[in-house]
Amino acid sequence: MRYPDFIESDPVFPEFVQVTRPAPDDHVRDVAAAVRQALETILPASGIRTGQRVAVAVGSRGIDRLAEMVAALCAGLRQWGARPLIVPAMGSHGGATAAGQKAVLERLGVTETACGAPVVSGMATVELGTVLGEVPLYFGRDFIEADHSICLNRVKPHTKFKGPAESGILKMLCVGMGKHAGALAFHHWALRHGWYELLETMGQEMAARSNFRFGLAVVENESDRVVCLEAVPVDRLVARERALLDMAKRRFPRLPFSRLDALIVGRIGKEISGAGMDPNVTGRAFDLKESDFSSILTATRVAVLDLTDKTAGNAIGLGNADIITEAVFEKLDYEATLINALTSRSLHKAFIPIRLPDDRKAIQACLATIGPVDPVQARVAIIRDTRHVQDFWASRALVGELESLAGPAIGPPKPLRFDAKGRLVDPELD
Repeated sequence: MRYPDFIESDPVFPEFVQVTRPAPDDHVRDVAAAVRQALETILPASGIRTGQRVAVAVGSRGIDRLAEMVAALCAGLRQWGARPLIVPAMGSHGGATAAGQKAVLERLGVTETACGAPVVSGMATVELGTVLGEVPLYFGRDFIEADHSICLNRVKPHTKFKGPAESGILKMLCVGMGKHAGALAFHHWALRHGWYELLETMGQEMAARSNFRFGLAVVENESDRVVCLEAVPVDRLVARERALLDMAKRRFPRLPFSRLDALIVGRIGKEISGAGMDPNVTGRAFDLKESDFSSILTATRVAVLDLTDKTAGNAIGLGNADIITEAVFEKLDYEATLINALTSRSLHKAFIPIRLPDDRKAIQACLATIGPVDPVQARVAIIRDTRHVQDFWASRALVGELESLAGPAIGPPKPLRFDAKGRLVDPELD
């Protein structure tokens, strides 16, 4: 394929420095012990009794030590005398199929062998009634046919909206435990009733009308390590989610810049973020009734270089980039991406950006299309993905800002290096 002369010509890139920010050292060392302690506080009043079946809802996010926590949760239930089973709770992920969702859990290490409980994956739901006079409440049949249901989920800022509660136990009830039907209903009716407003109303009613007993809420720090694990009973869902979200927002990893000429994202994927790449990092969100994230960061150009293996071709979020590489396009499973986009009403996130043959050309195109800015003086950051931004690479134009901050270690300037196929090899993004 022929490109314009400014793309065909030899590229001019700024030099980059490696930036390493101090990693917080306050994470929970023994998550299995933390799970056991949380269960001790919640099980006596949960109504769960010896011999009863407990459906454990587990989602598709790459939560720190997820399989270890699920295994400890199942072990704790067995010790209590209950019979746990693991049920995928992830809306449209895994192609919205039972086999696909079971495969998602397998890629996250959540299996019967690892966790000591059978994995039961089905997409059937039952309707528990309606809220607000018109919004149906769907709940997975595998959950309702058990004696009790519980869930484990991370509390964090949402990728579509900002509110007192965002992504956590309430979202798991509305979207994940409602299976594909519940995800469709929530995203459809939220365009009328509002994302947060419907989340709180649906979540509380789902809990009240079902056999849901409690959720294990996880909060992670800037290095994506668990810093808090709390058992949240049904009657305290909203109050505790609000408090835990405040904690999560204080600990959420972000880049220390408000404006960039280009942001280069090494990879996107569903286990990285529900939006593929998190707008709480990139500042990019475009869809209907989504909150404005541009106050976090404004990047003139965003390029995505690859997809993660665990996302299995679901490239949701690529539409929030300006440029992708041929590697992204070749790994794209458009059916999985389309199902995710249509279910979440996030059509723009499935748009296919301009694609270029390799990392070198993608970065070159970013710098060549930002207007009259000398590429050597361009403000550019290169990150592995939006979950890992404590360590990144910054162009020399950003060094002054970095030096004014407390804490980061800044390496010597280096030129970018590419292999024979045009793949970026320095900085290392694998």
